[in-house]
Amino acid sequence: MHESGAAAPMPSMRLTARQAMAAVSDSCVELRPPEGAEPGRPDGPLGWPGYDASRDRACARTGEDESVVAALATIGGTEVVLLAFEFGYLGGSLGERTGDRLEAAYTEARERRLPLVSLIATGGSRMQEGMRALAQLQRVAGQSALHRAEGLPEIAVLRDPTTGGGWATLGAGADVILALPGAQIGFAGSRVRPADADPHAYSAEGQLTAGQIDAVVPPDRLRGALQRWLHLLGGTGRSAAGSAREPVPPPSALGLPELPETGRSAVARARDARRPRAEAYLRAYFDDREEISGDRCGGVDSGIRCGFGRRGGRTIAFAAQCGTATRPAGFRTAARLVRLADRLGIPVLTLVDTPGAANDAEAERAGAGAAIADAFAALAAARVPITSLLIGEGGSGGALALAAPGSLWATPDSYFSVIAPELAAAILKRDPQEVHHTADQLHIRPQDLLDLGIIRGIVPPA
Repeated sequence: MHESGAAAPMPSMRLTARQAMAAVSDSCVELRPPEGAEPGRPDGPLGWPGYDASRDRACARTGEDESVVAALATIGGTEVVLLAFEFGYLGGSLGERTGDRLEAAYTEARERRLPLVSLIATGGSRMQEGMRALAQLQRVAGQSALHRAEGLPEIAVLRDPTTGGGWATLGAGADVILALPGAQIGFAGSRVRPADADPHAYSAEGQLTAGQIDAVVPPDRLRGALQRWLHLLGGTGRSAAGSAREPVPPPSALGLPELPETGRSAVARARDARRPRAEAYLRAYFDDREEISGDRCGGVDSGIRCGFGRRGGRTIAFAAQCGTATRPAGFRTAARLVRLADRLGIPVLTLVDTPGAANDAEAERAGAGAAIADAFAALAAARVPITSLLIGEGGSGGALALAAPGSLWATPDSYFSVIAPELAAAILKRDPQEVHHTADQLHIRPQDLLDLGIIRGIVPPA
């Protein structure tokens, strides 16, 4: 393995396991492979003709005696347990000895309370070992569950290819999933998927569009991306739980400082296109940040921003609505963010700004009600403190789903309503000219919300 100071290669998709490790780390010291029993019969548990010879050839070609290498490494100054798959060794496939090494690596990470980073390139389970190989997926999943239970982060980097059980465990099961451009990613490998399947669906870019991974990162930026993520998440877990007990302060107001005189003016100001939106608040609040993407169920909502940021040396998770109708994928992504932050012991900030939940037919087919319920449940069950700030429109349940119970603040240019004044007037069969009167009756101004006990306070400008 290597030490810091040596020139590292660029982490392209076709590097060997050790080259890939050197490309992203400052230093690497290989973990000693566990002492496992060799197969009890020639050619493995199934007696697969030629299996031993295939492994010997793979070893001679790659210099490795298994498809995975594990090491203690530092990435940007953060110590991690680093895994890398050697695709040249039987296609990076998972067998029993691979499972031994993965289990040992997870155990080392838990004992040292370190993040686990996986550089994956695998074709899946090793068919020469049959069900004994496939059973390793349960073993890996069990180790990942123990790692999660300790509040330790897991980051996966998907190289080319990442298919089969390696994708369905180490890859898709990670907290943060990064992929190299053009990498083949999917449960079905190229030789077993339908002949007419759209290849884009099995690519890094396709998986990003489908909400299954968080980012596609060019090779020359991967090391920096891992450094930033580990800086944000590397010091988390139960050992950092004390700092998570303190709620984060709400951001200062960036818009108009004076309070609206009427419900009508509150709505007009919140809907003004010139009003500061989520991006302005996130930029002003955080020193640096990284975002997750997608709901892991096939959807992405560009109208919500979720991720982790750094403020005053403290990591804070955020979920921010951007002023559009929030779609089911947005609620599910926010719920995923809150649950991840809760497990890692990281406090949460939510920015509420939506005219309401999307209510078109597509949203209904995507499970709008269930997604909103999931967001409510995630916030209600969180053990870490959640601070919420209403920065614009607070449209009914679609806004309330991201508002922390008992910890909601508001800016002067915002409103919160059980229903949009126009819709309320329509339901009451009032003349359209009575919308303004209806808005006043609903008591939706920030000062009204404070009087009603809905918010804790109105934040002033910085």
